[in-house]
Amino acid sequence: MKKSETQKLLKKHQTLIQSDNRRVLSHVQRKVQLFDGDWIQHTLMIEGVDVPFKYKRKQRYQNLQGARVNLTYYPAEENVAGMAFEIMKVVRLKRS
Repeated sequence: MKKSETQKLLKKHQTLIQSDNRRVLSHVQRKVQLFDGDWIQHTLMIEGVDVPFKYKRKQRYQNLQGARVNLTYYPAEENVAGMAFEIMKVVRLKRS
């Protein structure tokens, strides 16, 4: 039997977490400038979770507010003005 791409990722990287069929409460997209050009920073808030889920793409994405999604992510920290905030770095996102 052939393993799915998600199962391969989870086996290879022990810190990754998979969540299926999660409802998106809010989806914000904003342009950020990085050393390799302009990117769109996406921030999702998921129902039942108080931590933002973040990922970057080169182009805008359809609005996911109210949609059900499958997420593969890992916990991380982001420093803002010297304060550490917990975030979830999204590796893979698909609509359910």
